[in-house]
Amino acid sequence: MAACKACKKSPPAVTLKHCAKCSVTQYCSRDCQKADWKSHKKVCGKQGRPDRDLPFPSSADGSASLSPPIGLDGPVATPFTRLENGTWLHGRPEKDVHRLLIDSYRLRVEDMHNLEGQAEEDSIYGGAKDGVAGFSRFLDKTEQRNGLLPTWWGPEKKAACVELGRGGSGEWSSLSRAVEKSDITEHYGDTRFVMQLRMFAEAVYGRGPGGSNGAQVRRMMASMEMGGNMMGIVLDTTTGTLSPVNTR
Repeated sequence: MAACKACKKSPPAVTLKHCAKCSVTQYCSRDCQKADWKSHKKVCGKQGRPDRDLPFPSSADGSASLSPPIGLDGPVATPFTRLENGTWLHGRPEKDVHRLLIDSYRLRVEDMHNLEGQAEEDSIYGGAKDGVAGFSRFLDKTEQRNGLLPTWWGPEKKAACVELGRGGSGEWSSLSRAVEKSDITEHYGDTRFVMQLRMFAEAVYGRGPGGSNGAQVRRMMASMEMGGNMMGIVLDTTTGTLSPVNTR
């Protein structure tokens, strides 16, 4: 009899849902899925889904999977279409918005340090105990980009977001904790999530790290979410990054 991989409960006591990444393992709740992820991630990508190498796997019922599979209270469909439309943060739970803003900033700081050798004095890379001051400036810039933030955003929500980032270094969303690409991928269980965070930060700053421009890849990803053709796109299944190729 089918049962939740984590708590072992079976129907009718619980309702089971398949993991959106592998469409094989079943859980009764997101909490159980999170609790089992450390073990499940070792086999998730190796299980028998025929389309597991595609950039956008389908869920068990054939619909588009939600992103990310773990790490947020309310994952969403078509995230790259949302990024293209400037609505990536819209329609999400408040705490998820705070988490995503913090992670977009932390990854941006990491990228700038690694790719451009830049470290703001009041960042953890510049010797500060946390990145609260830099993150506050990031929120100021985000507010100046009309439409990126949900309509409910305001001074109180901003303060709550900063407060979440003040958490101890043992907390995932702590601004005193540095994150790398591998940390993001492991925490959210999605190799494409690093791209989402970087693309949002690019929308805030107007440029990517090292002067890069992710517009073309973002549009290709959005097109694929809508069933577009993958011709002319190279997928690195190790890092989850895509890049266009010249087919002439």
